[in-house]
Amino acid sequence: MQATLHSAARRPIQELPGELVGQIAAGEVVERPASVVRELVDNALDAAASRVVVRLRGGGVRSIVVEDDGVGIPADELPLALKRHATSKIASLPDLEQVATMGFRGEALAAIASVSELALTSRTDDAPQASRLHAGSGELAAAARARGTTVEVAELFFNTAARRKFLKSEATELAHCTEALRRHALARPDVEFALWHDGRLLQQWRAAPPEQRLRDVLGDEFAAHSRVLVGEAGPLALHGRVGVPDAARSRADLQYVFVNGRHVRDRLLAHAVRSAYDDVLHRQRQPAYVLFLRIAPSLVDVNVHPTKIEVRFRDGRAVHQAVLHAVEATLALPRSAAREPSASTPDTRAPSDAARPGPYVQGALSLPLLTRLQAFEPLPAWSPSAAETTPSEPAWPLGRALAQIGGAYVLAENAHGLVIVDMHAAHERIVYEQLKSRGAAALQAQPLLVPVTFAASPAEVAGALSGADALAALGLDVAPLSAGTLAIRSRPAALPDADLVELTRAVLAELAETDSTRVVQRARDDLLATMACHGAVRANRRLTIDEMNALLRQMEATERSDQCNHGRPTWRQVALKELDALFMRGR
Repeated sequence: MQATLHSAARRPIQELPGELVGQIAAGEVVERPASVVRELVDNALDAAASRVVVRLRGGGVRSIVVEDDGVGIPADELPLALKRHATSKIASLPDLEQVATMGFRGEALAAIASVSELALTSRTDDAPQASRLHAGSGELAAAARARGTTVEVAELFFNTAARRKFLKSEATELAHCTEALRRHALARPDVEFALWHDGRLLQQWRAAPPEQRLRDVLGDEFAAHSRVLVGEAGPLALHGRVGVPDAARSRADLQYVFVNGRHVRDRLLAHAVRSAYDDVLHRQRQPAYVLFLRIAPSLVDVNVHPTKIEVRFRDGRAVHQAVLHAVEATLALPRSAAREPSASTPDTRAPSDAARPGPYVQGALSLPLLTRLQAFEPLPAWSPSAAETTPSEPAWPLGRALAQIGGAYVLAENAHGLVIVDMHAAHERIVYEQLKSRGAAALQAQPLLVPVTFAASPAEVAGALSGADALAALGLDVAPLSAGTLAIRSRPAALPDADLVELTRAVLAELAETDSTRVVQRARDDLLATMACHGAVRANRRLTIDEMNALLRQMEATERSDQCNHGRPTWRQVALKELDALFMRGR
């Protein structure tokens, strides 16, 4: 076989036939019916449409029709619209560098036409009638429709059986099409969208204010369990909503990022958001968020991928830091510090959180104030007489302590009903935030008697050289021993049992992806979190009422106190109406 390959006659270099070029281009742009929907809706929005209707049959495989009420295409330009790299959106290199439209490559219609039966019907304001062009035959005829454009796509991939075979079920392809339109609906609340399938209306989103459109598309539950984010940093403006950690999901299926109105999947932005959730998200849970970034078109390259799903920022590090800090600041304020605390929070505990030892109730306890609480300067305990004689004093969001139950929970009463606090988790967060705020010095390094060496890639060697200061700040002295070997000569004194090779590789990998300051901060925070866990009040420690109230007041004053350092919730609200329902009151 090898001999046959080596002896094969060399083929001459030649131009590919136009039909084959079209198929290759289509493969870049048209992956499935949802790709067609995305491209055609992009064109409709660029045409200043105020209403877009998508009609599908067979999940979009048999037929896709996209209708809009935009400015339309003149009859004499219809044939040109179906040619590759023909567009009205850019005309020069400066235009490409400043592109602000959804489409600009001039490939979509030509690519779609090469793998389907496509017809284009359009009418402008000044045209006496619409014109219809069939891509296959090239026939141009008069047609009837109001101002705007209709694109009909039938039998997708009819001439490429192999690609059609790789499509999924009708239901799956329909779901992808729905998701594509959902993204457009989030980005353009001023436009009405409708989706039909096999003659049945599936979705309709009427033009609405941005907040209402978000609720219409993603539901009231997301809006209720997320916070409004607004931020600005230099040329970057950022707004949207970020889900509270309690509402994190098992899948990353509710994460939307838009750059200048275009939905993108960007590793840098995803990393920035995930980093903001570092010590408030439980294990492998995924945050929910919708973020809209506005930035000067000249500072972002949208011509990275044929589908325009990827972008490249001129100053990626600055964008990363701006997004990170904006999300961090939004998540920092605990629910208990909000002006109007939620009357009820759904119980989303994991099964392990609910399975606790049998409860026993305790009243006021006689043990002295915990040494650990004394060490971290608790706020003054709640005083019944003071609260009763000062009517103008605002009510405490987490209320006043009543008792301790199960050796693990503090029960309190506030204006909305019952508050249940996991005392260890809550105190762990308090201690952790106080340790962070004290600005711990660089981690102490412990020299190794015998250096630890390991085989390193060229990227790791380069990272060790350029990131020497960041590594030293973490107690790691790492230097090249040879072209492909790194030597570790010191370790963090706080981590005597760490796998130094794995630790160093992890730090080098993160240094390659993000700002070195952030790497040091995260590593330091991990160590402080471990210290806080060991320093927090343990389960089965009996607290007095004063100690419980001191804990509640500290929670109200501490950032991120809704979750412990591991992302577990620290408290839950049970509304009075929920308690009434348990005892069938009012029925």
